[in-house]
Amino acid sequence: MLGYSEVDLAAVGDGADLGLGCGNPNAIASLRPGETVLDLGSGGGFDSFLAARAVGPTGRVIGVDMTPEMVTRARTNARKLEAKNVDFRLGEIEHLPVADGTVDVILSNCVINLSPEKSAVFNEAFRVLRVGGRLAISDVVAIAPIPPELRTQAAALAGCISGAAHIDDVRAMLTAAGFKSIVIKISPNSAQIVDSWMEGANRFIASATIEARRGAEKPESCCEPGCCP
Repeated sequence: MLGYSEVDLAAVGDGADLGLGCGNPNAIASLRPGETVLDLGSGGGFDSFLAARAVGPTGRVIGVDMTPEMVTRARTNARKLEAKNVDFRLGEIEHLPVADGTVDVILSNCVINLSPEKSAVFNEAFRVLRVGGRLAISDVVAIAPIPPELRTQAAALAGCISGAAHIDDVRAMLTAAGFKSIVIKISPNSAQIVDSWMEGANRFIASATIEARRGAEKPESCCEPGCCP
């Protein structure tokens, strides 16, 4: 349902696929051998390992997760798979443990919606990408006002529902961060994905792919909605 093949599942093996995504960011990333990839909220390492296969031994994948348990799990999975071109780091996606301008592609799968500081996430993404680097993200966006009772419900927040930003605000935050060529598309089977989490939630949120490229410079100011804290 999320766009992974049986070949993908077999290649990674048990323990890495936690079934917590809302799409397949690798499918839109068009990864090339030798590229450096950053996976935001890498979890057990599923998308990181698929990316590592795509970039090959001359490439590199960095997975960042804020929970020590997940980093430990991902490193264990890497040893099992003998994935030598993957590096899992403990850190927050709002404060990435990655040097400036060192990444070609950023992946993320249903994680940014959980951040209370989404503008900071996109600013950090811009910082670590090389000029011309790209985002290839699967995430949840709001397509209508989310009811207050869902906004304040812990289960809805943890379930990638209540933390979603409106699609127009996501576009504005990416623009403010300096990204160009922004394309946000609702996934064809979005309703099926979202309703598998909470029936009726597809009226308010949607699974989407988010693509963008890093421009040469970040704009000094922005007056669009969603640009400022």
